Amino acid sequence: MLMADTSLENIIVDKKDGIAYITLNRPKVLNALNAATVAELTVAFEDVQSDDSIKGVIITGGGDKAFIAGADISEIATVSPTESVQMTRNGQTLMSLIEGLGKPVIAAVNGLALGGGCETAMACTIRIASEHAKFGQPEVKLGVIPGFGGTQRLPRLIGKGRALQLILSGAMIDANEAYRVGLVNEVVPAADLISRAEAILHQMLSNAPLALRYAMEAVNAGYESGQAEGLQLESTLFAVCASTGDKAEGTSAFLQKRAPNFQGK
Repeated sequence: MLMADTSLENIIVDKKDGIAYITLNRPKVLNALNAATVAELTVAFEDVQSDDSIKGVIITGGGDKAFIAGADISEIATVSPTESVQMTRNGQTLMSLIEGLGKPVIAAVNGLALGGGCETAMACTIRIASEHAKFGQPEVKLGVIPGFGGTQRLPRLIGKGRALQLILSGAMIDANEAYRVGLVNEVVPAADLISRAEAILHQMLSNAPLALRYAMEAVNAGYESGQAEGLQLESTLFAVCASTGDKAEGTSAFLQKRAPNFQGK
């Protein structure tokens, strides 16, 4: 299990007060995602998923210029068609892990979030951007397309027309435009980025952990299926929640006008 303040080659993981802080640590290349970084992130998120002491995650970029500026172009330049399938599958697996972690993950986007960086942010539960952040899927400029889920998550977040405009133009948008189209939840001053992410995460984590997990599962699964299937899943997961000690505690606390003490059981 990764311990607090564990420093890896490409990322830094710090666990504190129930939160895992994951920081991309390749500032000289604007935190670009190479294969090794994808592998380290996968290990880190798998560890967080299995660590019951961790209730949520904040992911951000090291340095003051980039969250993740995209994939490592030197790798893309030399990858074969066969290798590219494995590369994209590895990236997609990481993004699915983040999205389905069962714990809230906040992307604190402190700068450039391009290509794989934008895709990483989109896989997170919500996105908070500094005023200097920029977003885009510029892969067409390299003769390829988004490969870590961008063609699927971006239309779901901002609509098909806007997504196609961004993907086909390869253009960047600033934080305010990203907020306007629904790509980010909030834009805050750079100095307040992590503290605001922490505040939002603490607000979420004050609620029942199992309810958070099942609410995210219902939203994610229902979004990928029809409304009828989503409603059926919602009903099933509501029933699962109704069988938990957290439901008994939450309703009792409300009726007794006191703060709940959730145990995640």
